[in-house]
Amino acid sequence: MTRQFDTVGVIGLGTMGAGIAEVLARTGRTVLAVDVDDEGLARGRGHLDHSTGRAVAKGKLTAADRARLLDRITFHTSLDALADADLVIEAVPEQLDRKADVLAALDRICGPDTVLASNTSSLSITEIGVRTGRPGKVVGMHFFNPAPVLKLVEVVRTVVTEPDVVTDVVAFAESLGKTPVVIGDRAGFIANALLFGYLNHAVRMYESRYATREDLDAAMRHGCGYPMGPLALLDLIGLDTAYEILDTMYHQSRNRLHAPAPLLKQMITAGLLGRKSGRGFYAYDGPDSPTVVPDALTPVASADAAPAREVRRVGVVGTGVMATGIAEVFAKRGYDVVLRARSRDKAEAALGRVRGSLDKAVARGRLAEADRDAALARVTPAVEFADLADCDLVVEAVAEELAVKRSVFRALDDVCKPGAVLATTTSSLPVIECAAATSRPGDVVGLHFFNPAQVMKLVEVVGTIATSADVVATARRVCLDLGKQPVHCGDRAGFIVNALLFPYLNDAVKMLEAHYASADDIDNAMKVGCSLPMGPFELLDVVGLDVSLAIERTLYLEFREAGFAPAPLLEHLVTAGRLGRKTGKGFRDYT
Repeated sequence: MTRQFDTVGVIGLGTMGAGIAEVLARTGRTVLAVDVDDEGLARGRGHLDHSTGRAVAKGKLTAADRARLLDRITFHTSLDALADADLVIEAVPEQLDRKADVLAALDRICGPDTVLASNTSSLSITEIGVRTGRPGKVVGMHFFNPAPVLKLVEVVRTVVTEPDVVTDVVAFAESLGKTPVVIGDRAGFIANALLFGYLNHAVRMYESRYATREDLDAAMRHGCGYPMGPLALLDLIGLDTAYEILDTMYHQSRNRLHAPAPLLKQMITAGLLGRKSGRGFYAYDGPDSPTVVPDALTPVASADAAPAREVRRVGVVGTGVMATGIAEVFAKRGYDVVLRARSRDKAEAALGRVRGSLDKAVARGRLAEADRDAALARVTPAVEFADLADCDLVVEAVAEELAVKRSVFRALDDVCKPGAVLATTTSSLPVIECAAATSRPGDVVGLHFFNPAQVMKLVEVVGTIATSADVVATARRVCLDLGKQPVHCGDRAGFIVNALLFPYLNDAVKMLEAHYASADDIDNAMKVGCSLPMGPFELLDVVGLDVSLAIERTLYLEFREAGFAPAPLLEHLVTAGRLGRKTGKGFRDYT
């Protein structure tokens, strides 16, 4: 029978500690809340009042339940108040000595059977636990912010944690309505070890002025379905907290990708800590406010912006899923489309795919029959490149092979009229290589649509060092006219989304390869703890392991970062023909 923890202490009443106290009180526990002084207690009460008040306003808690919840929490400024606690969870700032000192003091105050837990997100539970006389009863309980909302709790065991303590804490976490994942003691555990490398990479992109903060965040929201962009998420977490986590991870892993971006240190020194200080990567209307307000970096429409070229007739080269999806998107928005294939049969088959997709939209009530018929009437199948001669914009969407794409651009250069914009949908190949195959590199731009193009809102607009300003302006205006979200970036492997996404996926494979956690636990940690739509292994199997490996190789060859080198396990699975859902076997087996 598992042990019950009815009286629980919480030390540190910042956002996280107050959130944990609320979770405990919601489930009927007696909560002993401790902070260093009256000011800390007042801040903790404020967090609780605000959070529970918001829950009442949203109908998730009644006023009576809120009153009972708050009555279960008593506030103290001395650790002595925790003498009779069954379990104590510390949530003080992320500093090893500070946390260890707290647990060492608790060891002297609490009964011998009291379990001591640290809410650290990255520090060594072993190093904290050995400062006490009961390391076997010390465990990590890493809640995620906001604790009342997010379900994941990482339960971290050390090599000396007693097995029954782990069992009891897991059962306790489940009784709180949480999803516990048991892991060993490694910096960052699962979620932060994967999340913060990705966040740090985003900061470096911003630091190098590769893309704006707005475009970086929009790219990951619209391209990957993430609930928040990386820079907005860092503002929520707190830049000082993020720095401490990254620094801890780097000192353990010596992985350069974990070394905190210098910009983080500069912003922290300047007091730009994120939401809690009212300003971080974004400006807010006050400390602890989620409301972003314009600042000097907020994009504004400029009268000096380059004029866009007129686009009425669009060519699409290719017959695959991406090509037919792009053709459909343009046709539905009123553009005349020439869909070019290598043979008449392939052209008719491609037109059939467009028709089938439009029919599905009609069947689902998303498109009127008259609009379907009008869109189809705007699509003209073609075989000869010469049929693209009068197009204002031509979008290449052929196989992701540079030699094939370059041959297409040479052909387009021969037939397209002066001033036509030539675009490639490549997801990772250099756009400049396509431009260099033409005599008009200034007219070439990247337009990376996401699959399925009919559904996904994001388009990465990729300008090369040769792309004319009015071509970039044309690409942006066309995207907006299509109802898409354009984001701008330079011509580097992976652009924004793939350059941020695939190193994270690669890190997940390395974590699995090291037997640190199972694929299921890693997927659950990222979905439940970080609110991602899919776990990394689910996503890899959907994308295709061969496609993922090709992108990771491209990123490694471009940046020569050791951390970007594809995980051997991924290489082996591809060699074995386990390519994901399309072959029925990948990281998981499919029926």
